[in-house]
Amino acid sequence: MIHQLECPIETVIHVLGGKWKPVILWHLMESTKRFNDLEKLIPDVSQKMLTQHLRELEHEGVIKRTVYPTVPPKVEYSLSEYGKTLIPVAEVMCAWGESHNERKREESAS
Repeated sequence: MIHQLECPIETVIHVLGGKWKPVILWHLMESTKRFNDLEKLIPDVSQKMLTQHLRELEHEGVIKRTVYPTVPPKVEYSLSEYGKTLIPVAEVMCAWGESHNERKREESAS
């Protein structure tokens, strides 16, 4: 439930908070991925945490989960149309991260 006076930053943290959610979104911006693909791209995330974050992002409508009726079942994850509205946000975060890393490299070099 959203409280009428909730801070918008709190909303963003609620939806995208967690160590792995932004990373998951970043990889899904490139293309649709299967669970195993995401595990390989994010080797430090546990299966449990990846599953939890995928479910939470799906619940928020940011990603869509497509199950194909095959044996064994094939499941793919992709950004929903709504989730694609986060692409500019992720790009700005990436640019800031690159700038911050460069700043830190320069500080350590001097």
